[in-house]
Amino acid sequence: MKKFASALLIPFLTVALRFSAFAQPAFIPGDFADPSVIRAGKQYYAVGTSSEWAPHFPIYASPDLRSWKQAGYVFDKAPAWTSGSFWAPEYVFRNNRYYIYYTARRKKDGISCIGVASSQFPNQGFKDHGVVVDFGKEAIDAFLVQDGKDLYITYKAYGLDQRPIEILALKLSPDGMTTSGEPVSLLRDDPRIGMEGQAFLQHNGYHYLFYSAGSCCGTSCSYNVRVARSRNFAGPYEIYSGNPLLEGNSDWTCTGHGSFVTGSDQQVWYLHHAYSRSSGVFTGRQGMLARLQWNDTTGWPSLAAQSDPPPLAKDFISDEFDGPVPGLYWNWDFRHAAPVVRQEKSNLVLSGTTIGENSTGIALTTRPVSGRFTAETKVVLPNASRQGLVFYGDANAAAGICVSGNEVESWTVTKSGYKMLAKTTINPALPVELQIRANAPEQIHFYFRQKGQEWLPLPGEGLTDIGFLPQWDRSPRIGLLFQGDAAANARFDYFRVTGVE
Repeated sequence: MKKFASALLIPFLTVALRFSAFAQPAFIPGDFADPSVIRAGKQYYAVGTSSEWAPHFPIYASPDLRSWKQAGYVFDKAPAWTSGSFWAPEYVFRNNRYYIYYTARRKKDGISCIGVASSQFPNQGFKDHGVVVDFGKEAIDAFLVQDGKDLYITYKAYGLDQRPIEILALKLSPDGMTTSGEPVSLLRDDPRIGMEGQAFLQHNGYHYLFYSAGSCCGTSCSYNVRVARSRNFAGPYEIYSGNPLLEGNSDWTCTGHGSFVTGSDQQVWYLHHAYSRSSGVFTGRQGMLARLQWNDTTGWPSLAAQSDPPPLAKDFISDEFDGPVPGLYWNWDFRHAAPVVRQEKSNLVLSGTTIGENSTGIALTTRPVSGRFTAETKVVLPNASRQGLVFYGDANAAAGICVSGNEVESWTVTKSGYKMLAKTTINPALPVELQIRANAPEQIHFYFRQKGQEWLPLPGEGLTDIGFLPQWDRSPRIGLLFQGDAAANARFDYFRVTGVE
């Protein structure tokens, strides 16, 4: 094995995630909401919402729109003006540079604004340029439109006001950094059912405004994709009587908020998100693909959901920490933890500090791609710190199994505080392997073993109600946990997440 030592807060190196099939998989499996896609040469790049997870705005790459792997992040560190809620990034290529227009909460007042970052590369090196749209109580979901010589930025407004939501447009400077004039209202949500996530196409003399109606997120979501059109960009827009264009089916629900890209065969595709009906909020809004078609008689479009993604591999993640730096797939709740991670001597070493009210500890996690999985790790050296596995939704919504000293215990953290579920004693002189078996959304069970042992269940029934883990706009994550003094650390020998039939 290769032996390396490299300390980091970031950068990261790709570790291959081997995906193969269980239920119907997504094109980009796991929580990857509000995707925006762009073609750069022979590659496609997609960027998605990261919400409260760092690093911010994951970027995926694909040669064919079907097989995707993680290629980077927009921000390793949150821009100074932001406090959280990193949503709805939008790719743009102009002036030989890549731009990403994104939503985030402004630190000074908590208002969601639209910022912009740029790079000469599609998957790295983005420099933040600050706020470009600040409007009322919120401005979210940016999408740029070129109308003749004029460039516009469109966005959702009035989502927090006691009035109908509107899709607005502001004229944007040629460099894409500043707006001018007064906003123009393009479409208004008079039925008050929800309207956001817009994307525009021009076809045969019309401007087509695609948008998502309904509620985006959580167990009560109702998203679907609709369209309106106008001869003029500024409107008025005619809403299509055949809406919705795209809605749920037997495998997926709450489809919406995507963008378009033209493939190498000139076919136009719509990359969007949807929840799996089987795993729901436990795997989040996953990346899906639909084919755009036009009716030559009426001029209206249709979207056909594609159902042929590559199968998921049984080993979702298998990492023995042999590389010089940790894998790209790791993320953490940046509001509640500042992890320090390094790989050395084929171990991952996790330490750092917690932030604010955090009874869980430092969770270094990854996105589940199935609700049914087994996660396991080996703690190299039990010590006074808590080291183990965690299924983490938030600092006050977590469950896990840890070793500390000569004890292994399972536990939960909720708004009511920490609760020990079960514990047993071990030999602290030996490494200990820990395992979580998840059958979301129903239950998880906890196991351990030491040298020469079979997997042993902790006493009790495990955790039979895990509905408290998912948050409204993001799925829980599975990963490694450290809780201890700032000078201490946890050391892990491997990490695996394996699908269960």
